[in-house]
Amino acid sequence: MEVMVPAKLETVVRQAPPHHLTDEEVEVWRAVVDSEPADWFTPANSPMLAQYCRHVVHSHRIASLIERATGDPDLKITAYDRLLKIQERESRCIASLATKMRISQQATTNHRGNKKPSASSKPWEE
Repeated sequence: MEVMVPAKLETVVRQAPPHHLTDEEVEVWRAVVDSEPADWFTPANSPMLAQYCRHVVHSHRIASLIERATGDPDLKITAYDRLLKIQERESRCIASLATKMRISQQATTNHRGNKKPSASSKPWEE
């Protein structure tokens, strides 16, 4: 009878947020990092992920300004239009960075909308 000895499991530490991020940006960072496999992000990805977090927080702030502005009768249409353009720019940046880091739905689904199979091997399959 052969006894199977389990292979040593490797512990992968999740990428920690940089110290220069604000509390709001750290919340976004942790939500993104925690939603992916532990080894998905590396130190090389940190600047791009940090920028993604900044854009998400800025997008939330712009959305709040737009919401407040919709009820302001003194707001000029040019100011409102400018807020909408800023929001669109933030959305484009977020989408671009998410796609490049492969954290968007487009990057994780096939042409039918089904989840792509994970490329990582399981310890018991080695």
